[in-house]
Amino acid sequence: MLKIGEFIYPWGSGHYSRMMRLNEVLGDHIKEKFEIHFSSKDDVYEKLLKKFPDGREKIHEILMPTPIDGKFGPSVSMSLMNLLLPISKNPSLVRQIANYLREERKLYNKEKFDLVINDGDMGSNILAKNRNIPSLFVTNQFRPKLYNSRSYLYPSLIFVAKQIAKASKILVADSPPPYTMCEYNLNFIKEVEEKITYVGHFTNSKQIKKELISDLETLVKNDEFGYWMRTGNKSTNDGTGQRYEEVFHQDEMREEKRIISHARNDPNIDSVIGKDGKKYLISEALEKKIDWIQIDIGFLSEQEKDTILNLCRYAVVNGSHTVMGEILGGKSRPIIGIPIYDEHTNNIRWAEEKSLGVLATKTKQVIQAISTIKENYERFEENLNEFSRNFVPNGAENSAKIAAQTLEEKR
Repeated sequence: MLKIGEFIYPWGSGHYSRMMRLNEVLGDHIKEKFEIHFSSKDDVYEKLLKKFPDGREKIHEILMPTPIDGKFGPSVSMSLMNLLLPISKNPSLVRQIANYLREERKLYNKEKFDLVINDGDMGSNILAKNRNIPSLFVTNQFRPKLYNSRSYLYPSLIFVAKQIAKASKILVADSPPPYTMCEYNLNFIKEVEEKITYVGHFTNSKQIKKELISDLETLVKNDEFGYWMRTGNKSTNDGTGQRYEEVFHQDEMREEKRIISHARNDPNIDSVIGKDGKKYLISEALEKKIDWIQIDIGFLSEQEKDTILNLCRYAVVNGSHTVMGEILGGKSRPIIGIPIYDEHTNNIRWAEEKSLGVLATKTKQVIQAISTIKENYERFEENLNEFSRNFVPNGAENSAKIAAQTLEEKR
């Protein structure tokens, strides 16, 4: 039986969602029997245990080094200090790297993989290359463009790019140029050009199971609103939420309806704020026909999310590559991007240059962005329609085909 190792970087949710969508279609293309071993840590590790309760022996906790959480996403200063010093219960980065590579090495030696697929985990590239095991590296970054405030991180970018380059093949989770949303996060060097394939975005390939229309869907069906998404790990989610609240307290937002998705499976978050300033349950607001201004939702069902994206006038995001692909390419909705860090800024700036959305780093800029989109909606729609026509959504399918082909070549 073939053995495939999947090493999933645990920072953010995009790495996990891509690999789960790939797993859904791998069996359609790899004709021999195979088993998959997963490796990650923290939330991703817990999600894997929950998703595959009967396969715990194939789910491995590997403590991959990640940035230190700050107030608004990763803390650059604390992460730099963590290079040599223990910070927030994390051993020094030097020690973390040594321990994590040692554990991955043990796993490699025990399982003797036929193929490894690494989404964000560069250390696995090194181990695979040393053992002559074919490796696929799925990414939307190589050498991201840095802004002046972060130029001191350039040496680390060069180091990371060198480790990515050790993969057998680099699969870019984006449409081919000139429709590559993550273009400013790539900047490939000539030495890796032959390894690169633009496989497309890893959008959800599953047909949404139709359920009874929820109270939320009924409540919003005749309204015009913006969809404000909070995504990412806790610090990124909280940081995004704080920035949203600053916007909502502005006078210009008194009549601007919004739905905020918190990406947290907590029904206590679900509530409706009426224009009367009172808070209601969703069912209560529907029954009383409340004229609402804000709806907070802990976790949307797939059907509710699809409905909201189809109805919303625009979506506010932090610049996550996976989310932007689904909204711009899948739903043709303009975005307002409030970035947390440079990777986000690069994605949003690219979208702004193509008139698919607006970059906003300050509260007043968000207010202006809403006006800009409303006043120029036809222009945004025209550009979004062109982008959607050239949007490649089947990244999981294309990656599965490459995985099968790579295994065949190895025989």
